[in-house]
Amino acid sequence: MSGFQFTLLAQDGGARRGTLTTAHGTAQTPAFMAVGTAGTVKAMTADQVRTTGSQIVLGNTYHLMLRPGADRVAALGGLHRMMDWPGIILTDSGGYQVMSLAKLRKLDEIGVTFRSHIDGSSHHLTPESSTAIQHKLDATITMAFDECTPFPATYEEAAASMRLSMRWAARSRAAFVPREGYGQFGIVQGGIYPALRAESAAALTAIGFEGYAIGGLAVGEGQAAMFDTLETTTPHLPIDQPRYLMGVGTPDDLLGAIARGVDMFDCVIPTRAGRTGRAYTARGVFNLRNARFADDASPLDPGCACTLCTRHSAAYLHHLFRCEEMLGPMLLTGHNLTYYQALMRGARDAIEQGRFAAYAAAARDGWRQGDD
Repeated sequence: MSGFQFTLLAQDGGARRGTLTTAHGTAQTPAFMAVGTAGTVKAMTADQVRTTGSQIVLGNTYHLMLRPGADRVAALGGLHRMMDWPGIILTDSGGYQVMSLAKLRKLDEIGVTFRSHIDGSSHHLTPESSTAIQHKLDATITMAFDECTPFPATYEEAAASMRLSMRWAARSRAAFVPREGYGQFGIVQGGIYPALRAESAAALTAIGFEGYAIGGLAVGEGQAAMFDTLETTTPHLPIDQPRYLMGVGTPDDLLGAIARGVDMFDCVIPTRAGRTGRAYTARGVFNLRNARFADDASPLDPGCACTLCTRHSAAYLHHLFRCEEMLGPMLLTGHNLTYYQALMRGARDAIEQGRFAAYAAAARDGWRQGDD
């Protein structure tokens, strides 16, 4: 069964430029994926998400299995139809949310028993059931069920957690139903320990997946440790398959990870920031609630093509947030995602032209005007 294909088009140092072809279209990489946890990118319609340049959106097994339920999503035509997104959808396995959100969870070799953070109802999630739920959602890209190793963790704790995840990865793969143009990614774990990351990558490639994710980072270890871990992990992954860094991150994180061989990213930062008045721009990060924007008649980011920057002033956005009008988060979320996608387009062009290092340096220079 084929139709799911990653093509590497160019390399510039460690940075990679490629295309990912699937049953639901083709994405250009490096790619930032918009997070639509519960079947929606918060504060945006699907049309608005498309106008940002987003090519892939995420759904989440944990949240969707609780509400509205995988069987109901399937009856409604799958996640693509339900959320008006015919393009590529990647679904997280739910493992991270079980560990971070669920109440009274109990983990064993079989899986995780937990109580819903919504109503306290009891549920059991295993590699097999997670994979089956993602199938019902009609995910283009299914993620293997894993345990996200907490930070900090000793070598022994990280090793035990990673090896459990590798056993679960084999079961996830066995439960996956191959279909033309669909794929499943294994998830590399092992904390910040290079030997464990190498062992995990070897175990996953021996099982064989359509792509490989790097999990268990951006959980408190800091950017330097994250970059060090990426440098020792990506060389162990197949060169001709996509690499996805889960839950990362800031624009600076993205550029640093691209330089270390990562192709795909997701993070709630741009959408969450959009709902709280934080703007990501070519000049840095700004808090639009600050009084200095009250009389600013200029666009938030003059080089941005989003609706906010082409039709409204920074002062208007400031006014919306001060008045707690819902249009403020809607406009700023659209802007932040548009900026992230512009950053990715620029990275793709720079890699093709062999100037990625200069592109990253120029972007970092521009960010110095911001509040952060």
